[in-house]
Amino acid sequence: MTSPDSASQSAKSADESGATAHFRALENLYAAAPVNQLFDSHLDIVEAGRARITFTTSEKFFHAAGATHGTLYFKMLDDAAFYAANSLVSDRFLLTTGFNLHFTKPLRSGKVIAEGKWISGKRRVFIAEAHLMDEEGDEIGRGTGTFMRSHIALSGLDGYRQAE
Repeated sequence: MTSPDSASQSAKSADESGATAHFRALENLYAAAPVNQLFDSHLDIVEAGRARITFTTSEKFFHAAGATHGTLYFKMLDDAAFYAANSLVSDRFLLTTGFNLHFTKPLRSGKVIAEGKWISGKRRVFIAEAHLMDEEGDEIGRGTGTFMRSHIALSGLDGYRQAE
């Protein structure tokens, strides 16, 4: 006979393993997205309400004044915030409905870390923030996004594979 404590512990372990499978499936989804083949980037961490992406930028992403174009700032900030928010939703794909971006330092070439963190919302609308850090540890950009639950099932997307 199992005690109430061991049954509770088993349910908690099943929830944790389900969450872990969801986090790994989100990592697979990132890697499978065609747009991410254009960048030297990797979704390193997905945890409950948190995500981290590392990427490398180079001169091929520079604007005319010799620094990384803002489109790369936006993409990596949006991705980090999105995955932090979608870590809390295991059935539906979230859509970005708004994003506020602040450039705090020009980015040249090198390795960058984008870290996203869920801020609020748990039902239909989610808010998450992200920041970018260069190799020297300086913040180079930050942003806040609003994400909405879509009608798109995660399970139907190419790349979203949970371990059996």
